Amino acid sequence: MDLYLPLLPALTLDLSATTSMAQLTVTACLLGLALGQLIAGPLSDRFGRRGPLLIGVIGYVVMSAWCAIAPSVELLIGARLLQGVAGGVGLVIAQAAGRDLYSGGALIRYFGRLTVLSGLAAIVGPLAGGLLATVADWRGLFLFLTAIGVAILLAVFFAFAETLPRDRRVSGGFAHTADGYRTLLRDRRFVGAVLVSGFVSAALFAYLAGATYVLQGIYGLSPQQYALAFGLNSAGFMVFGWLAARSAERWSLHGTLVTGLAMCALGALGLLAAAVAALPVGVVIGSLLVLVSGVAVTTPPTTTIALAGYPQMAGTASSLLGMARFAFGGAAAPLVGIAGAGTMLPLGVITVAGIALAAASVALLAPRRNATEAASTDPHTPAADALATAADR
Repeated sequence: MDLYLPLLPALTLDLSATTSMAQLTVTACLLGLALGQLIAGPLSDRFGRRGPLLIGVIGYVVMSAWCAIAPSVELLIGARLLQGVAGGVGLVIAQAAGRDLYSGGALIRYFGRLTVLSGLAAIVGPLAGGLLATVADWRGLFLFLTAIGVAILLAVFFAFAETLPRDRRVSGGFAHTADGYRTLLRDRRFVGAVLVSGFVSAALFAYLAGATYVLQGIYGLSPQQYALAFGLNSAGFMVFGWLAARSAERWSLHGTLVTGLAMCALGALGLLAAAVAALPVGVVIGSLLVLVSGVAVTTPPTTTIALAGYPQMAGTASSLLGMARFAFGGAAAPLVGIAGAGTMLPLGVITVAGIALAAASVALLAPRRNATEAASTDPHTPAADALATAADR
């Protein structure tokens, strides 16, 4: 998702597109990621994790190649949508497979590692994009993504073993899936975790869609300088994601989440102040770093709270969580360009609004009385009672 962002302005010119249309290539991918997770999660609960994952990665390879040859911005948007659908399969199964294998503190640590790896990928992506921009255009970057997809396909084929045994898979078709969704949506703690994660993601993806225009268009950074700034923020995401997992395991899920939201609020308010008062680029980069690091701090606790109580349908629960993250992000991203590329005020307003709504959603995370009893009835989670107690803290 991040590799081609340094060349997003060049893509805009090459395809004779408007800023908002070019940003829709980001939005389409985010919406595709949401839809792909919504589809793949329940299917992986029914058919296992490995088969759907292989199909998803194959689809990602095909759609990445399509992006590279798209002759118009409209066709590129369509290709990005389907690329996102295919990529969403990997995202939801990465979370669900962890819930298949781990519980208790090990589950929190696993989600922390996922956060660290996503931060590492976000560092490598724009840096590689900035370097490749010196020798290739944006089409070449999508060909590079195609090659990465082939490498991932080989890794999954030879190294990913099935994590969901046949005796733990669900059956019943669409009706059973609908029942699962109803169960999840009646759980206020699950809904609260999903809303917090979704609104925080709206702020994060507003940054992803708008930062390239702000830092390059308004402040004049080169693609390589932008990639370095993006890499700094992603390094913060990686480091604070790791710290958050340790904090959530040893201290408190709720306390770690609130700390992350406070960091997000500080960063978002800094962006808004920079937009209103035309502050220097250092203030903008620092505010982005605090915002992104705060998002990382919220990720392990919200993921753990959402998935801990549902090992029997981890794929379905993960799909709703992931859908919210990318659907909310996809809705927020195009709004960043609503006033054109010459102002960062929409970015400041959207990030502040997203974090405010996330903070309001924390009220839904009040401990439920039967959390421990519900978890202890699950035969597949020997440490589920301890995890439920930690979640209530």
